[in-house]
Amino acid sequence: MSIIEDFRRSMSMPVICAPLFIVSNPELVVAQCKAGVVGSFPALNARPAELLEEWLVRIERGLAEARAADESAPIAPYAVNQIVHSSNSRLQADVDVCVRHQVPIMITSLHAPSMVVEAAHQYGGLVFHDVTNTRHAKKAIEAGVDGLILVAAGAGGHAGGASPFGLLAEVREFYSGPIALSGSISHGHQVLAAQIMGADFAYLGTRFIATEEANADVAYKQMLVDSSVSDIVYTSLFSGVSANYLRGSIVQAGLDPADLPEAEKDSMNFDRKVQGGPKAWRDIWSAGHGVGSVKRISSTAKVVEQLKAEYVAAMRARHAWQIEMALDA
Repeated sequence: MSIIEDFRRSMSMPVICAPLFIVSNPELVVAQCKAGVVGSFPALNARPAELLEEWLVRIERGLAEARAADESAPIAPYAVNQIVHSSNSRLQADVDVCVRHQVPIMITSLHAPSMVVEAAHQYGGLVFHDVTNTRHAKKAIEAGVDGLILVAAGAGGHAGGASPFGLLAEVREFYSGPIALSGSISHGHQVLAAQIMGADFAYLGTRFIATEEANADVAYKQMLVDSSVSDIVYTSLFSGVSANYLRGSIVQAGLDPADLPEAEKDSMNFDRKVQGGPKAWRDIWSAGHGVGSVKRISSTAKVVEQLKAEYVAAMRARHAWQIEMALDA
């Protein structure tokens, strides 16, 4: 059975939820998986490091209880994000914990994840790697990953600059394995569009920040509801790598979104403070270009329900169009 077929049996729709720095927690992950979409969190969200094992136990217990309560329900697998970079002193220890718990999926970011792939494959785990261009995609494939996550323009957080259309088309020229596509995807119609373009999954983050389970400030969630694509600022200042942030949070921190200097080259630091002031992710809030689809703060279950309704409506509209075209022919 292929990875795609295996996923399909446990999912209600082809969505992988992005690991959200600070925001993703066990409650959000369990709610996402119970709704039939892959839930995930960054290992670095579990602080101190000893908390990671406790989080995994909580997630596994929550999903086991859900499966026992309804054996026919689509309960999706969960994923843990690992930052493969020299600045992450926890990497080896965090991977070891995930190996002990046989985490179903590890999502890796930044450098080619050879060490993570070797560890996960020992017990049959999968590794999906974030890439923003074809060069990084090829390196990830060489490292033996099981799937790619294309982080295209418009995605929240550390987004690439390439169009989802262009990046996906180029990667599909040399890679036939599983692909999750991100980049302003926050509506069920867009999930179907990602599949039609050639992706296997849509990768969503922003839509899940404004949920009851998410570990985000209420003011952050409300700002998402009140914002549109014109409120997104793309800058490298706050973490050393270009990322999308909410304009309102930058103004709130006393900075001018129209006059932000670029970060120094090779100065990536996820805990960076700007001149001793605001901190990325904690004070400067991230969001993608799909923020306009966030209309209210609601439960994760209701968000997935709405995504499914939108997805089904898009499928029906496409089917009706195909019938009309066939009749005209």
